[in-house]
Amino acid sequence: MGTVVSKHHAGRRENWLLQTLENHESGINCMTLSDDTSVLATGSDDNTIRLWSTRTESVEYLTVLAGHADYITHIVILDSYLVSSSADHTIRKWDMPSARCVFICTGHTSIVNRITCTEELIFSTSYDRTARCWDYRTGTCIRTFHGHHHGLLPLLFIPANRDAEEESTFEEEMNIYTKDILITGSQDLTAKTWSLKTGDCLKTFEGHVGAVLCLATDAQGKVLFTGSGDNTIRVWDIYRGNELRIYDLHQAPVINILVANKLLYSLSADHTVRCWIIDVGDCIRIYKGHHHSVSCIQLENDLVFTGCGDAIVRCFEARSGVMKRAFKSHELAVNCIQIVDDRLFSGSVDGSLKVWDISDLRSRAPPDPKSKLSDNSREKTDAESGIDNHKYRERRVQNMV
Repeated sequence: MGTVVSKHHAGRRENWLLQTLENHESGINCMTLSDDTSVLATGSDDNTIRLWSTRTESVEYLTVLAGHADYITHIVILDSYLVSSSADHTIRKWDMPSARCVFICTGHTSIVNRITCTEELIFSTSYDRTARCWDYRTGTCIRTFHGHHHGLLPLLFIPANRDAEEESTFEEEMNIYTKDILITGSQDLTAKTWSLKTGDCLKTFEGHVGAVLCLATDAQGKVLFTGSGDNTIRVWDIYRGNELRIYDLHQAPVINILVANKLLYSLSADHTVRCWIIDVGDCIRIYKGHHHSVSCIQLENDLVFTGCGDAIVRCFEARSGVMKRAFKSHELAVNCIQIVDDRLFSGSVDGSLKVWDISDLRSRAPPDPKSKLSDNSREKTDAESGIDNHKYRERRVQNMV
C-alpha cells in the first residue's frame, strides 16, 4: 500500500467534498470499478493505473500498476484482473492483488483507443485503422479486422444469440443472430459490424458526415446507435444494416451516448445532455447549465450526474431536468465519474481524484425503474465510465470534418 495524499476540507458541508487524492502525477483519463465495487481503478497521463478502496471509511490508495510507456486510454476490470490500453500501442493484463503484469499484447502500430473484454477474449481499436481480437488467457492476437479507412474509436461486442437458431421465419441470408459480432466506429465516417468467426465485414453503416465518436445498442443488441461529430445520432437495424431514424437536435458533436432501458442519453460539445425516447426518437428532456463539453454521465435512481470540461460535476433530477447541485473543486476538466453507495468519485485533467458526499441526494430520490440502467445496457455502452480521454476527445472534435 502506498501513502495516501489526502486533503480534508473544512468546508465539507458547503461543498460536499470528502477527500482530494493527488497520487497521480498527471491528468486522470478514465476510471472503472471492480465487479463488487470495492476497488476503483484510475488511468492517467502519468502512464500508470492506480487502485483505490471505495468501501473503507476514508478512501485509501492501494497500489500502482506501472509499465506502460505512454498515457492510459482505457481500463477494464474482470474478476481480479485489469486490462489497460495505452498510447504506447500496447495492451496489458494485470493481476490486481499482486500488481503484476501478466502479459503484454503487441501488434497495433498506433494509439490503442478502446478495449472491451469477455472471459475469453479482448477486443481493441486503434488509430492504425484496425481492430484486433486477443486471447484473454495468453495475450495472443487471434484476428485482425481490416476495412476502415481511418482511425478506429469506439467498439462494442455482441455475443451470439443462440436462441435465434430456432427462428424458422428469419431469412437465411440475414441470420447473423447466431454469430458473435464486433461493432466498430471510425473517423472514416462509418461504423461496421464484423464476424468474429471469419473476420469479414458484415455491414457498413454509412450516412454520417463526421467521425463516429460513440456507440451503444438497445438491451436486446438488435438496434445500433451511432453518435457523431456531425452533431447527430443515427439509429440502425444492426442485422439488416438499414437506417431507422436520426436524432438531429444537438448543435455540436455528440461525444458519448448511454442507453437506459427505453431511453437514450446523449452528451454533447454543445454543453447539453439530451434524453430521447428510443422507440419514437423524441427528445423529452434537456439537461442544461454546463459551460463546456459534457464528458461523462452516471444514472443513480432518479438522478443524473454529469462531468464537464468546465471542471464541475453536476446533479440533475432525471424527470424534470432541474439541476440540484454543482460540485466545484476541480481546477480542470472532469473526464470521468463513478458512484459507490453514498460517495461520488470524479477524476480530472488536474490529476486529482475527488470524493464527494451524495448521501442526502440519494435519500431524497426514490428508485425509478425507468431511469435505472439495466445490466445488459451496462455491458453495451461505455458512457457511464467516462472512458473518453479528454485529450484525444478534443483531438477527435477537431478532426471530425
